[in-house]
Amino acid sequence: MTQSESKTDVLAAIVAAYAARQDVTADDIVSLVGKLRQEFGDAASAPAGLNAPAPAPRRATPAIPVENAVTHDKVYCLCCGKGFKMLKRHLGAEHGLTESAYRAMFGLAEDFPLVAPSYSERKASYARRVGFGKYDRREARPERADVPEKLKIS
Repeated sequence: MTQSESKTDVLAAIVAAYAARQDVTADDIVSLVGKLRQEFGDAASAPAGLNAPAPAPRRATPAIPVENAVTHDKVYCLCCGKGFKMLKRHLGAEHGLTESAYRAMFGLAEDFPLVAPSYSERKASYARRVGFGKYDRREARPERADVPEKLKIS
């Protein structure tokens, strides 16, 4: 068996295992074959188009200016211009975007807020008021005498 035949066998085994999954599409399989051929050093036999670099994410024109997208009470969606307290659910349900895809689409910084500042402040003050983050589990775990020894967690 030559080295190219062994590479082909390994490639076939990997692709067959991947294709056995239920959530895999034909495009996923073609993409995997191209990537594996590049990894195995067989880029010349990869299908045309797979050797080309991936296109940069497209930049969209915002519905409203980015400077006006965040007010104290609302965060406006740059895709449609609607205002919300939080954008995450709207982005996924209406536009099929994740937070990172949305930020990349409009060239936003990683720390660009997707939650209205007033809502964030209100949630943070509630968390401080009820004492979230201050609970020490080691102090709150008294030894119980009524629990049998074999059921105690050590």
